[in-house]
Amino acid sequence: MDASPRLLGLVWPFIAVVLIQALVASLSLSTLSAVRAYVGGESQWSKGQKHAIYFLSLYADTGNEAFFAEYREAIAVPLADRSARLALEQPEPDTEAARTGFLQGRNHPDDVAGLIWLFQNFRRFSYLDTAIRHWTAADTMILAIQRLGDAMHATLGKGPASAAEISAWKAEIHRLDRQVTPLSKAFSDSLGEGSRFIQILLTFANLVTAASLILLAVWRTRKLLAQRQAFQLALNAERERAQITLASIGQAVISTGRDGRLDYMNAVAEKLLACPVGAARGKPITAFFRLVDKDTGVEETQLVERLLAGEARRSSARPQLLQRADGSVVPVALTGAPLLVSGDVVGAVLALHDMTREEDYIERLSWQASHDALTGLANRRDFEGRLERTLIELQGQPRQHALMYLDLDQFKLVNDTCGHAAGDQLLRQISALLTCELRPGDVLARLGGDEFGVLLVDCEANEACDIAERLRAAVQNLHFVWDGRPFNTSVSVGMVEIANAQVTIEEVLRAADVACYMAKEKGRNRVQIHNDGDLDLRERFGEMAWVQRLHDALEQNRFRLHAQEIWPLNDDIVEAGAHIEILLRLTDEHGSFVTPQSFIPAAERYGLMPSIDRWVVCNTFRILAARQADPRTPPIATCAINLSGATFGDEGFLGFLREQFLIHGISPAMICLEITETSAIANLTNAMRFIADLRGLGCRFALDDFGSGMSSFAYLKHLPVDYLKIDGSFVKDMLDDRIDRAMVEMIHHIGKVMGKRTIAEFVESDGIAAALKTIGVDYAQGYGIARPTPFDASTVLLGRGVTPAAESVDPWADLARKLRRKAG
Repeated sequence: MDASPRLLGLVWPFIAVVLIQALVASLSLSTLSAVRAYVGGESQWSKGQKHAIYFLSLYADTGNEAFFAEYREAIAVPLADRSARLALEQPEPDTEAARTGFLQGRNHPDDVAGLIWLFQNFRRFSYLDTAIRHWTAADTMILAIQRLGDAMHATLGKGPASAAEISAWKAEIHRLDRQVTPLSKAFSDSLGEGSRFIQILLTFANLVTAASLILLAVWRTRKLLAQRQAFQLALNAERERAQITLASIGQAVISTGRDGRLDYMNAVAEKLLACPVGAARGKPITAFFRLVDKDTGVEETQLVERLLAGEARRSSARPQLLQRADGSVVPVALTGAPLLVSGDVVGAVLALHDMTREEDYIERLSWQASHDALTGLANRRDFEGRLERTLIELQGQPRQHALMYLDLDQFKLVNDTCGHAAGDQLLRQISALLTCELRPGDVLARLGGDEFGVLLVDCEANEACDIAERLRAAVQNLHFVWDGRPFNTSVSVGMVEIANAQVTIEEVLRAADVACYMAKEKGRNRVQIHNDGDLDLRERFGEMAWVQRLHDALEQNRFRLHAQEIWPLNDDIVEAGAHIEILLRLTDEHGSFVTPQSFIPAAERYGLMPSIDRWVVCNTFRILAARQADPRTPPIATCAINLSGATFGDEGFLGFLREQFLIHGISPAMICLEITETSAIANLTNAMRFIADLRGLGCRFALDDFGSGMSSFAYLKHLPVDYLKIDGSFVKDMLDDRIDRAMVEMIHHIGKVMGKRTIAEFVESDGIAAALKTIGVDYAQGYGIARPTPFDASTVLLGRGVTPAAESVDPWADLARKLRRKAG
């Protein structure tokens, strides 16, 4: 209750001195700030006076009213300061008039209050009084300057002044200037001397206050140290008793005498030891329990002796087992301390905490960390840890193992139609089935979702195949019914043998994953065994390896553009520039070129083609813009760019393409977008929308590899393309194969009927070109026409059939009009 008054009684001298120190410091800052404001005000006063003299002299020489206006503006500053001084010198000072005057005298608004305060409170101070007297005398000169200026203005207002008048005026101006300058300097010097004196005085006051605070602190500290020492002895005894009491609360507490025999235990200890205190008192502690290390099984026999010797025992992080007299065991945490009275050991105190709940909780957490909560199987983390240990053991002793990946077929159907509860129940039933089919020691894990992993330890290849087939059959034979609705179940299994000690866990897991994927691709409900000689598996491995390489290539800008010319076969086809197709190449990590056939399948399978298509468009447009800007570069009439089927469904690609047209200044009429027949048919709705939107801008379209699909002609009428590119597999052998020639003729005829131009690919000889020309095919492309060449702003194009454009049009106006129409 009286803590606050006692605290105040201890610290009030410090508070008083600190307040005085703060007051002195505040007064010091205010005073110095006000003096600084007067110094600044004097600078503005002096500047106004000098400008007034200068412009008045110019006015005398020229009679120019602009100079007189500048003079009036300059002299207003010292006159305003004079009005402020006069307002403060009145018997009843007019502070508002003074404030107005100082502000008109160009003093900073924040300094005005300090100027008034210093004038009112230190007016009679010697240095300030001297300065103000100089200020008053200088104001007399300012008034004389004002009168002279008014007289000059009155005279010049009637007409030009005579040379004698001007000479007299200038002499008077110079006289007044010579008189006012020493007064201004004297005012500034007085303020400087006063500022230095005030600074010394205030510094001394601050030092005196600080010294008083230090002396007071030393005196009070000595007194407090004496009181603290008196309290310390009493506190030590209380601390020992408090520590023992706090260590005993809520725990089993046992105390002994000097001889180590039990003297007391609380009710919690009676329950823990299963022994009443009456029967235990006076007996050695070792008669009731033994303390055993849980990890090593070593008994701790010298516990009480060490405590009685004065050595405290803190709770150990290592698990301890308390073994009771009846042989039962309880996990405990033990804390022990010697019982001290006046520094002498009179016994020992043990505090034991029953750790049964904590151990159960830790065990549950450990189980959950390594098992799947739904099925009770090992989880991915535990499974991969066991697999890694198995691979390490192979280095010391050659053994044969097998790894399997299992992926349920059509599991999503159960989840989507019946809900997650049905899916969970199916996973539990399948987990139980798979467990029954495995041998003791084999590891079954749920890797996530509907994926399982199996590690067959010490299992020959034939036996592993039999087990894999049993697992597949068990899942297929499961009759799963939910709410009266039956479902067929099956599983795809990928298996890899493990016998090589040099293989890494990543390689093994990837091999099993790819084998499982291949099992699904080959029709599901089957076992796919990984074999290094399997071409499909090797192809899939290669595609997976390409994924990261393609990401790196995009980041490092290692793609390259090539251009291959397309020449007209008929003389009546004349274009205002070259017709080219952009081809994509990749430089590998060593700088060598990689053909698209090596990486495009992987890019398409793993969703990288939209990013690659954007790269191609952006860089092609950049090069086209550079060529357009150089009048020496031959024009390009048509630039064909290949797009993947995945790009049709990219909602942002259309906006991206419009943006690139605007950024690079490329006319959409120059661009022909090539899409393959198979991708267009697979995404017919998206392809039709995509083509319609871009044709609205002015782009053209070509259907690539036409004739390779089974339904080409049926779908062709739905795709408004401008060119049909006849699949090269028909063109390259058409001189030797009548069927191939007939296919070329038929495709060209269909194109002609539908109003589309035809382009033959793989034209590798003059003979093929001549045959195509005879048939009437419009364009030819291939090594017999022109080979692909690196495409940049300086690439030389032959451009057969090219003629200069007859008239130039403004592609930008056309593009802007079409974009506005699309937006509207």
